Amino acid sequence: MASIYSCTGCGSNLNLHTIHLFPPDFYFEAGNKGTLSFSLIDTTKFTFLTEDKLKPFFETLNYWGIQRKRTKINCNCCGSLLGHVYDDGPPLTNSSGQFHLGPSQAIPRAPRYRFKTKALRISSET
Repeated sequence: MASIYSCTGCGSNLNLHTIHLFPPDFYFEAGNKGTLSFSLIDTTKFTFLTEDKLKPFFETLNYWGIQRKRTKINCNCCGSLLGHVYDDGPPLTNSSGQFHLGPSQAIPRAPRYRFKTKALRISSET
């Protein structure tokens, strides 16, 4: 059974299908609580805004800062925030990385589109 999602703010069809949904047990660097992660979306339905900020985090007296780079996903119709794009999806290559210890940060990764469950509503099921 496949579902199609729409925006809760304006009700417009976002053209998100469950066939592009990552399984809930799939590992990501960020948690998946209260979110749905998609591997593929229709980019014409969304507006993307790049967010690059330093969020203070003090580990020691001389060390602070975490730089967060991500992209906001907004609805094209009403402009409400739906989620974020992260670059922690599966590797784009089948390479095992340097020294064959697994994929490293140097290997490009596929984008993961993470939507808030509160921002989505199931509009139809087929």
